[in-house]
Amino acid sequence: MPHERFEVSPLGPVVTREWAWGGADGSGIRVCVLDSGVDTSHPLVGGLEASMDVVTGDDGEAAVVPVEPGDEAGHGTACASVIRAIAPAASLTSVRVLSSGSHGTGAALLMGLRWAIDEGFDVINMSLSTTKPEFRDALRELSDAAYFRRCVIVASAHNMPVRSYPWPFASVISVASHDGPDPMAYYYNPSPPVEFYARGVRVRVAWTGGREMLTTGNSFATPHIAGICALILSKHRSLTPFQLKSVLYLTAENVAGSAATENGGARVD
Repeated sequence: MPHERFEVSPLGPVVTREWAWGGADGSGIRVCVLDSGVDTSHPLVGGLEASMDVVTGDDGEAAVVPVEPGDEAGHGTACASVIRAIAPAASLTSVRVLSSGSHGTGAALLMGLRWAIDEGFDVINMSLSTTKPEFRDALRELSDAAYFRRCVIVASAHNMPVRSYPWPFASVISVASHDGPDPMAYYYNPSPPVEFYARGVRVRVAWTGGREMLTTGNSFATPHIAGICALILSKHRSLTPFQLKSVLYLTAENVAGSAATENGGARVD
């Protein structure tokens, strides 16, 4: 596979937003929404490549099976609509791991994530986390496996100051919220563990019953970054997760703006 080449100026490698995703629409990129399901009848969502559900059989074993599209909670539909707005040509697949009350089991989360990685999705949107430490190690192993298979996990930080997973892992892209109105404006956080802030306050999203709602939370900031990742990858297909995260950093509002060159981009000295 050919390596991605960055434009180089006498001042150093230059990465602009135009270079990163100018003219891209997400074509050729497969995004998995690991959530409560997706309502494809909503005009802000459109069709799916597939709709899957994690079910438990009579033997007690979990499995991922095809189901009719649907979302009783609305959470997954909201996230899908944000991704669709940013990367309209990306292919979306829904994997339901949450119930109608927006809660799920750790076993369902692990099974859904493992399936998505095995299926080779380019981007996995996880607007969810678990606070249960017994799932930490398994989630870390899956996140690392995804990283080395060029499957980008974009995960929301917990809305409360509690320890949860998988967003703190280095192998995922972690997201929290800012209150700006621009869906393409995001910021690098120089104080880990959260890496990026994206629009997540009073975001207009699709909801159940054909409705639209204004919602707030890191859950809705996360698909903004997932959508931008889809744009970047659709234009630069050979980027590794490490390179993709570097491009996100270099094109963040507070990095590109403070380190701008005469070419309008960020540079590395």
